[in-house]
Amino acid sequence: MYAIVETGGKQHLVREGDTLQVELLAAEVGQVVALDRVLAVENGDRLEVGRPFLDGASVTVKVVRHGRGPKIIVFKYKAKKNYHRKKGHRQPFTTVRVEKIEA
Repeated sequence: MYAIVETGGKQHLVREGDTLQVELLAAEVGQVVALDRVLAVENGDRLEVGRPFLDGASVTVKVVRHGRGPKIIVFKYKAKKNYHRKKGHRQPFTTVRVEKIEA
């Protein structure tokens, strides 16, 4: 059984027991969160697809940890104009474990 969920503007294919990184969620470590933006659920030989989301379907996840990704350097430069800007960015994320898929 698997499901396709949308969170943080991205789509993830998940199965029960999977661990994945999603955009930062406003939840404490150890808290259980229900993701209700489910696009599709496959159960055995039956595939249910929503338009755009399935009614009554949800994926329950448990927050494992919060973190920040690798540093990305953004450097702007204009030749012969004495213009250069350097900026760094680290994208925050939340690691979650899929507990249950309900369809």
